[in-house]
Amino acid sequence: MAQNKIDIRNKKAYHDFEILEKFTAGMVLTGSEIKSIRQGKASLADAYCRFKGDELYVKMKIAEYQYGGAYGHDPDRERKLLLRKSELRRLRKKVQEKGLTIIPLRLYINERGWAKLEIALARGKKKHDKREDIKRRDLKREMERERKYSNFKF
Repeated sequence: MAQNKIDIRNKKAYHDFEILEKFTAGMVLTGSEIKSIRQGKASLADAYCRFKGDELYVKMKIAEYQYGGAYGHDPDRERKLLLRKSELRRLRKKVQEKGLTIIPLRLYINERGWAKLEIALARGKKKHDKREDIKRRDLKREMERERKYSNFKF
């Protein structure tokens, strides 16, 4: 089978949240949803996770499959995440703490052809923390640039 290179990332998550712990979860999908994901037509931009009863669900956008016809799917429906009971219990306990949430980081197709969602337990960053990260990143970039060009003789 050809290697599928689907790797959809939530770039904004690293800017807006401090990642504390990562988990990999399976997803309950319909046929047209997995086909749409394989075409790369999913978005994690405004995605979030929440508990309903004892189960964890993700709300994300998966565009309708172009050849789905009348048997398509709702692009914005909540999809059940498949995690171990122990992981779900631990996540539920942590989320009940103040300021913690569960966010999707990455959607990919594994080597067996199954869609997997990498989720994270995260804490929202304050504005000053975001500024600090930007300063740190700019400083690192500037140091790399100086190191790169310090070997040249003019």
